[in-house]
Amino acid sequence: MGKMGVVALMLVCILVGASAAVPVVSGVAFGPGGVDQWFEKLPKAKPKITKLHFYYHDIVTGNKPTAYQIAESNFTGKSTTRFGALSVMDDLLTETPDPRSKVVGRGQGTYGFTGVDEVSLLMVLNFFFTGGGEFNGSTLSILGRNAYYNEYREMPIVGGTGVFRLASGIATAQTNYFNLTSDNAIVEYNLVVLHYDFE
Repeated sequence: MGKMGVVALMLVCILVGASAAVPVVSGVAFGPGGVDQWFEKLPKAKPKITKLHFYYHDIVTGNKPTAYQIAESNFTGKSTTRFGALSVMDDLLTETPDPRSKVVGRGQGTYGFTGVDEVSLLMVLNFFFTGGGEFNGSTLSILGRNAYYNEYREMPIVGGTGVFRLASGIATAQTNYFNLTSDNAIVEYNLVVLHYDFE
């Protein structure tokens, strides 16, 4: 193969690699132009409700933790509620409680322990959907209080990207499994999302 052939092959590999790195979202274009076009079509869009259900695996110990404590206050060590601790996570989202079940995305963000008298968290969380399908590459953003030992915890959906641009709604969390020794948890999430349909 001559120099031109090698250069052409390298260019094709770079272009294919670059396009593979950009998330593909069903019918939604990224970038400033794509966002402008989306907003131009918005007056003709219809509100749509989508319900999502999945399991969030918060693994803080073991061989492959997905959540790490990154800071704590001077008071945290004396607190029974871990008040003042801050963690970052990149947790697996799956279809069932089994971590080997189909992966639907990642839960990425931070949670801080904000309760002095009870274990409550401030959740700053993005659900990033992967694995194909109509939500692939889209996100939903959660910002709210998570009173961890309550059976059900409602948190607001404050926005999203891709298919979920301008989304709102409610994310309801319920602990499916919690190990008091390891602090590892599996949390069931039911989301009701209000977003826009352009069809």
